[in-house]
Amino acid sequence: MTEKAIPMLPCQSLQPVLDFYTALGFEVTFQQKSPNPYAVVVYGGIELHFFGMKGYDPTQSYSGCCVATDDVDTLHAAFRAGLKATYGKIPSRGLPRIGPIKDMSYGARQFLLSDPGGNCVRVAQKISENQHHRPAPKETFARSLHYAAIFTHSREDPAGAAQIIDRVLGLEDERPTPLQEARLLLLRAEAAHQLGDDATAEHMLDTAAAVQLTEEQRDAVRGDLERLTELLASGQP
Repeated sequence: MTEKAIPMLPCQSLQPVLDFYTALGFEVTFQQKSPNPYAVVVYGGIELHFFGMKGYDPTQSYSGCCVATDDVDTLHAAFRAGLKATYGKIPSRGLPRIGPIKDMSYGARQFLLSDPGGNCVRVAQKISENQHHRPAPKETFARSLHYAAIFTHSREDPAGAAQIIDRVLGLEDERPTPLQEARLLLLRAEAAHQLGDDATAEHMLDTAAAVQLTEEQRDAVRGDLERLTELLASGQP
């Protein structure tokens, strides 16, 4: 016996969704307009089906799926290149959007992709046999980093991440290490950008860049620092 599960995802209109996946490098292998709007896109071993719904609001969508891969970095690079070639930019907020690639606390290296229909596609590679969340650290700032990263890069809840970070950075009786402070500020900059508040994002980014770090610590945050700097400088949505 051979089984295969195929996600069927809703959208308001098929064409913007198909245009988006075509930009990523998918092939449209089936499309019908009546009696019900329906389409299929394929990329390697990834097959996604879409159906149109009148009155559907993509901004209120909770639908999505997970794509398991053994080379998440290559897929991320290919999808970003496709978006850049087609649209001249890489959308990072609103719909559609593609997020950064991150190592998560539940043993996966992943990125999130949201299409014009509001569907979230989680593209993930196992980097640990243990797929359970690691226990949250007990230390105040490590714990906040743990949860803020999940809210930002897994739950797609930048407002929740901002609340966590603002609370912990406002403590008067405890202070983070320089590396913890830089990481918290960079996460806060990312959350602000996702929320459409680039003035706060730029302030947090500048503050993070000014934190006194050792060369080794600077290397640990260099990727996020450069990515966010480029993102904000480009004025990309």
